[in-house]
Amino acid sequence: MALYSEYTDQELVTLLTADDEKAFRTLYNRYWQRLLLKAYMQLGTYTEAEEVVQDTFINLWKRRHRIQLHYSFHTYIAAVVRYEIMAKLAGRKVCEHIPVDDARVLSLADHSTQQWLDFEELSKQIELEVQQLPEKCQLVFRLSREKGLTEKQVAENLDISVKTVEAHISKALKTLRVGLSHILLFVIIIGALPGIGC
Repeated sequence: MALYSEYTDQELVTLLTADDEKAFRTLYNRYWQRLLLKAYMQLGTYTEAEEVVQDTFINLWKRRHRIQLHYSFHTYIAAVVRYEIMAKLAGRKVCEHIPVDDARVLSLADHSTQQWLDFEELSKQIELEVQQLPEKCQLVFRLSREKGLTEKQVAENLDISVKTVEAHISKALKTLRVGLSHILLFVIIIGALPGIGC
């Protein structure tokens, strides 16, 4: 029997959905350090960064039966952390302009914002947008974003030039940004940092 450390992310996620705690710990050990660094670089404090990563994995365990990956687990968990970071940053900015008496209202707003930005729902919307792409563009995008291939590897796989791959990815990202503009606009309105990427 293979060691858990030898399993792919997808295999571990499958085990996780079946309540396998060792699979959960393996994913945690595989990703917590890089996610902590990512959060720290954005938030500037170790305490908040640690809170974000811990909350992300606690929620992952709580929602293990509902996980549906449209992309890689790495993309999934990185995006969840990104939204947690944005919620923290948005909370900071709003706090600068809200009286202390309104803290309860702010708490409710943060909660609804996090629900609205639920990543699994966003994943579904992204998938719908990807399905609207031209066949070749969609294929290039999936190989790049879902399979994790480099632009050179995609070019070799499809026997096209790297420039063509770059053009397809650029078109796909532009289409996604337009298609998901209502979400991006909402993130900007609540004071989060721009730069949501696919």
